[in-house]
Amino acid sequence: MGVNDWKSRLGVVFSTNPDFQFDGGEEEPGSETPPPAKQRLIVKIDKRHRGGKQVTLVTGFTGKEEDLQELGRQLKNKCGTGGSVKEGEIIIQGDFRERVVSLLQTMGYNAKRGN
Repeated sequence: MGVNDWKSRLGVVFSTNPDFQFDGGEEEPGSETPPPAKQRLIVKIDKRHRGGKQVTLVTGFTGKEEDLQELGRQLKNKCGTGGSVKEGEIIIQGDFRERVVSLLQTMGYNAKRGN
């Protein structure tokens, strides 16, 4: 987002200081991804808003968007199915909970099955 985005400053009170610089508290884009052992990933199944089709969701990833995209690509490749990465979640088409949990654990992630 831009520095002059008014929506990020809705709760800010007006300042008369000419040297005032608004700090939105946004995370730096260069923040590093924690190691896999520090990540706590939840693997669950979801059917909502998908026309009754099942998808496997992997949630709880923290770090760079590129690393999340790469992990999603690896999981889709190992499961042999399609999917996507949206809003910090990895979506894999079909019910692959057990396979995804075992794959993530072999990669060193702290993964567990949600439902």
